[in-house]
This record gives sequence, structure tokens and C-alpha cells, in this order.
Amino acid sequence: MIKKLLLFLLVSNVGFSQVVINELDPDTNSTDVLEFIELKSATPNLSLDGYVLVFYNASGTAPYSGTVSYYSIDLDGYSTDVNGIIHFGNPQVTPTPAFLVPVAMIQNGPDAVGLYLGNATDFPIGTTAHANGLIDALANSNSASTQPTALMGILGLTTCINENLHSLASTESIQRKNDGTYEVKAPTPGRNNDGSGIVLTYLRLTTDASILTEGQSFTVTFTSTSAVTGSDLVINFTLNNGTFTAADYSGTTSVTIPVGGITGSSIITVSNDGTNDGDEEMKIVVGAVDSGYSLYNNNMIIRVNDVNFLAMPYGTPINPTHGLCPSTRPLGYYDSLEGLSGAALKQAIQDIIAGPNVRAQNYGDVYDILKDADSNPENNNQVWLMYVERASSKLNQQTGTSGAVGFWNREHIYCQSRGGFTDGTSGSADGIDVWLPTNANDILAGHADGHHIRAEDSPENSLRSERNYGVDYNGPAGNQGSWHGDVARSVFYMAVRYNGLNVVNGNPSQNPDGFIGDLATLLTWNVSDSSDDFEMNHNNVVYTWQQNRNPFVDHPDLADHIWGTKTTIPWSATLSRPDFNELQIAMYPNPANDFITISGLTNEAKIQISSMTGLSVYKGNYKNNENLRLNLASGIYMVKVVEDNKIAIKKLIIK
Repeated sequence: MIKKLLLFLLVSNVGFSQVVINELDPDTNSTDVLEFIELKSATPNLSLDGYVLVFYNASGTAPYSGTVSYYSIDLDGYSTDVNGIIHFGNPQVTPTPAFLVPVAMIQNGPDAVGLYLGNATDFPIGTTAHANGLIDALANSNSASTQPTALMGILGLTTCINENLHSLASTESIQRKNDGTYEVKAPTPGRNNDGSGIVLTYLRLTTDASILTEGQSFTVTFTSTSAVTGSDLVINFTLNNGTFTAADYSGTTSVTIPVGGITGSSIITVSNDGTNDGDEEMKIVVGAVDSGYSLYNNNMIIRVNDVNFLAMPYGTPINPTHGLCPSTRPLGYYDSLEGLSGAALKQAIQDIIAGPNVRAQNYGDVYDILKDADSNPENNNQVWLMYVERASSKLNQQTGTSGAVGFWNREHIYCQSRGGFTDGTSGSADGIDVWLPTNANDILAGHADGHHIRAEDSPENSLRSERNYGVDYNGPAGNQGSWHGDVARSVFYMAVRYNGLNVVNGNPSQNPDGFIGDLATLLTWNVSDSSDDFEMNHNNVVYTWQQNRNPFVDHPDLADHIWGTKTTIPWSATLSRPDFNELQIAMYPNPANDFITISGLTNEAKIQISSMTGLSVYKGNYKNNENLRLNLASGIYMVKVVEDNKIAIKKLIIK
């Protein structure tokens, strides 16, 4: 939603002034999913062959900014309706647009759009603005004081209209009045702005579910705004979308509304193919409908969660385990640290983690890193969101505006503004095998350093901003603080990996660049929230990409030897290993048929049984010496029992 707004218009070509830009809504709620542009012809059902819409970005990123184009829509094959109206917009705009514009494509301003005689091929991205063949034009900006001055001069625009006139830019649009002037009010896509004209019969698409699990069914319903006359109305639709194909569902993709009726429906069942393909999305796309009817909405997305997800043998941060995800550090990785402390130890760590073999990736790769590094241990089709302490489907990756509800994104723990590496690397993913050499002075590499980037709830990430940990940011209300230690160890890593970054006591708000704290709090968090298996997996995955590790995850006590109470005490790996005792239990019978019994527990424990492929087949609480009834197929399983901070893993054979 933070793109831009404001507006200008005027310029006509005398022979073609019968078509004008009638309405523009570039700034809409949340992730800009309701953008549209509307044209109006003086005569109904006018062919738009030979016209093209061209969008110019006056304030974007070079080279596509200033006076050059960033998008175009070729209008060949389209016609206005009986009211002389046609609109083009995002899939969620209602009524359904004649042409679908990608979400967040139309810029908020200061920008401009022109209606030309020509084709889209005449306006490749980056085309310098001109007035040749221009029929009509409109410019937009985000305040009355910000205008695309250069574009206005080229396109002959002299009148400015502020979309944010009523401070309601996200819920109002810019609309042309019959006298050629403009007003700002609630959007009216697909209709005359003054409410006049023929009332069309619309078909509305609805479903009784928006999220499904494989094996479930849902109903697709179409409702007409008036009773069907003449003959039965048949509406055909498809569900295919990328990897979601006809093999993934059963049912009739056709709905009939009988004469005299206003509604019809069909039941669709999502198939369970028995394999983990990951969560998917089906898209309900309605084909051409009979003349006299218009679609109110179309292109509806339905989430399909895969029931065959994989689970890891270790726990989530709110149910942590230790010792089940071993470190992948090579033998001797930390040998050079033996016997050092204080500044010498810090320098020796930097020599390892910023050494000549370390690789710098780019910001575009980080999403791929996090989908593996922050995968939810209980469901590998999800990522774990650190601050809000919950999982989210990997499909919910943010693609639009930051802060969108329901989406997750990449969060810099050592925030960009304080680290001095804002936008330091490319946003285009190029894979694990494409990298650059780096060193301790390469501060821009911090922009994409996976050791301090986590999957986060997008609104919470925006709320966090650059607030200081332990001073004015402690997470959302009611959180368990399961991420405290993770944050501390990430900050410690950054303060050693990059010259110029530090961690200090207090809240360095007066001079935040290169500083973040509070050191005393972070040292406490490092102990109270110990390094767990989830964090070790993150460390292991980032290591495969960057060829360096976070030493404070492998050995959390290193922080005390650099900043804490042990700065004069030599560090030794042999004294650094945490003591996580194995739970001593007995499980019988084994092999088993339909039940098992576990003895040796003092308190109620948590139990999880997984197949050898990692699929969780049972989870629950267990009390000592109870008979646990099972209904499992013959095979070998892994049984994990957790009591307090002690863990036992046993192999179970079902006959």
C-alpha cells in the first residue's frame, strides 16, 4: 500500500476522444490486491483494437523510473460493454476484470498512465515517455505536494487531483465526472461513475471452504442476481493451477442453474495421493458465460494442505529438544579457539567465520534458505515464525507490500538500518552455486547473511522495525520468549563476523548505526533460552550455503568468554558441551502388536511416534506404565519420549 498517489489528467486526440481513462485505483488495502484501471467509450460495445495502456513510474528504482514505462496492456480483442465500460485489474477485483493485472503492479505514484494508439510491443519496459499517438493520460502521486513533474510535461498534463484528498486513499479511487473533471470517492469498477446505465445480470462464485486438507470435499456455488430465463444456464470452470492438476481432484467442473432458478452447485473432492507434494493452491477459473451475464468474481484461490507432510524427530522452539539434530561442523572447525578469551578469542572466531572460504549469497536466495532452515519440525510444508511462535504454510511467503496480514517474510535480526547494509545485495535468487567471496569488512554481505535472518510474521516484523531487543522490544504480548536466545546468538555472530558492528549495553537510540543491544539482556537470554535442535538445524542449513557457522549456536558459552563474566578465562571445547541427559526408560513389548507400555517416568511425558520416513503417526501425553493403544501398520517406527528436558528415542517394531 506504500507506493504513491495523487493525480492529473487531460490530453485528447480529437478523432479518438470517445475513449477516456474513467477511473484509477492504484492504492488499496493491505497488499494492493484490488487495483484497477477503467476505460469508458462514448458509444457502447466499442472495439478497443489498436489501443494500448502504458504505465510510467516516476519514482521507482532505476532504470525504470523518472520518465520510462514499467508495464503495458495491449487492448486488441477487447471491447467496452453496453454501458461503454471496461476495466482491468487484480484477480480479487469485483466484478471480474476483463484482463488480470498482477497484484501490486499498478504504482501508487507519483506516476502516470497513458492511453495510446498502438500495441504493447511499441512500449517495452523502459520506454521513454512521449505524446505520439496519445489519446488520454492520467498521473497519480501520494500527496498534493508530490507530482511527477517531468511526466506531466511530456504528456501535456496540467490538472492535479489528489487521491488522498480525504485521507482515505486505500479505500477511494479517482473517478472522471461527465463534465471531464475529477472526484475522489468509493470505487465503482465495471459501472458508470454516476450510477447510471443498464444494470447487468451478474453471476457470483462462492465456496463453502477456502482451506482444505487432502481427502476433503467442498462445494462450488454460482448465484445469479436474477432468475434464469429462456434455457438452463451452464457454467463451466477449471481448477488446474501449476502443480495442482486434474489428477488431484474428482467431481464435475460444471454447474447448471435451471430456468427460473438463481443458484446451482457442484461438489468437488480433493484427492489424497499418498505422497508429500507440499501444500498447493487450486484456482477456480470460470470460462466464457452466456451473453447477458457478467461474472461478479472469478479466479478464486483455494488452499489445499498436503496431509502427507513429513515431521522431524526434534521439537519446535516452544517444545524444544536437544541432541536430536547433531551439528554438521567439520572436525577441527573450532580448534584455533582453544585457550583463548576476550579480544583474542573474538578475533580468532572472526578469522573462522569471515575467512577466505566463506561465501556471500544474495537476498533473493534467503527465502530458499529459510524454507529449509526454518522448516516447522512438525510439518515440513510450513515454516516456523520466530516472534509469534507459530507455524505458517510456505505458500504464505510475502510477495507484495511488507506488513501484510497472513504472510511471512525475511526478518533481519540485526536490522538493516542499524547494520548499514540496507539493500546491499540483489533480490533475484540465483541459487546455492552462485556466490561472491567476502571478508570481515564486507558489510553489504550482512544484507543476506542467513545466520541473522529468520522467517517472521509480516505484521509483527513491521512492528518490530529497528526497536532494540531487551529495551523496547520483547515480542508480542503473551509470547513464551522461545526466540530470545536465538536473537542473542544471532547478534553475537554479527558483532564478530563484520567489522563495524557491535553489541552494547542499553539502548543506543541516539547513534544506532553499527550498534544494537541490550548486551546484558542478550547475555541473559543466551542462558535462559539455550540453543536447541531447531536452532542447530538453522545453523546447519546456512552452513551449506555460506560455508560458515554461527559459533554461538554450536558453543553458546563463547559469548561469556568475550563479553560476559569469563573474559579472562581461557575457553575450551571440552568444557563447553551442554549436559542434556538421556531419559532412562524401558519400552515393551517390542516387537509389539496393538499396544506398548513405557516405564521409568516420574512425570507426565510427551510422546511422538514417527515412521522411518519422518511422518508423524501419533502424538500425545503419556503417564508412566500406561498401556498405549496403537493402530499402526506393520513396520519400523521411532518413538520419542520427552520428560522435562530429558529425551529418549527408541526403535519400535510393529508386527
